[in-house]
Amino acid sequence: MTGFPRYAIYFAAGADSALSRFGAELLGYDAHTGDELPFPREALQIAPDWRDVSADPRKYGFHATLKAPMTLASDKTEAELMAACAAFADKAQSVPVIRPIVDAISGFIAVIPAEPVEALQQLAADSVRDFDAFRAPLTAEDRARRKPEKLSERQRDYLDRWGYPYVMEEFRFHMTLTGRLDAERRGPIIEMLRGRFAALKLDALTVDRIALFKQDDARARFRIIGEWALKR
Repeated sequence: MTGFPRYAIYFAAGADSALSRFGAELLGYDAHTGDELPFPREALQIAPDWRDVSADPRKYGFHATLKAPMTLASDKTEAELMAACAAFADKAQSVPVIRPIVDAISGFIAVIPAEPVEALQQLAADSVRDFDAFRAPLTAEDRARRKPEKLSERQRDYLDRWGYPYVMEEFRFHMTLTGRLDAERRGPIIEMLRGRFAALKLDALTVDRIALFKQDDARARFRIIGEWALKR
């Protein structure tokens, strides 16, 4: 069984940003504060079952994964992980800037880059490598939960090496807004989400920080316990 607490290193927009409010309102949960929020009327009009549509991403808060959820290795502490986050952010690096759009990815809807950005891929790869010493090894149950039989050979290799299959070349930046939807349902929901996103007038998104999220137990949602701006 997966151990708790679990930690993850994510990108999350600043608490006072329009992007953070956009995601938190749609998910009905603010990972910065731990508050539940009412769903936008517009979302409920398009999908009366919006609570169910947004249930999966709500557990994690509005974010983009850099280092996937993990249980801490037995010789590591939360304080050490926070110190490592600060050290990682303090290293000079190329801070990615993307042109964000709302689109479908693997059946769910998310904010994604309009085109690939090499600096973003590098940031994600560095996060996977630099924080891996803090990750407890996958249990057999954890591995089976990832359904390795449905993964490609490279994804299975990454699962066994890094504890998560969608890293390195398999990484795709996404800030998830819904669970998986069939094609018929996706159309009107994408249109609604694109309209709300266009109102932000966010032509460029700077991925300029990392956040440490924590999940206390299996019933809890992830919540932000630390944030660090990336040094440029």
